[in-house]
Amino acid sequence: MVATIILSGIILGFMALVITKQVKKVRSGESGCGCGCSGCSSASACHGTKVQKK
Repeated sequence: MVATIILSGIILGFMALVITKQVKKVRSGESGCGCGCSGCSSASACHGTKVQKK
């Protein structure tokens, strides 16, 4: 019983750290995917710019 509570606390702590990191990335304007935007098919969805099709 005690081990379950401790393990749940550790998992919730890691989840909170990941969520906090993602929120900070969004507020600083960084991309969420981790790759460059050149050639990305979803660049317009991330940055709100229109991509012209050839």
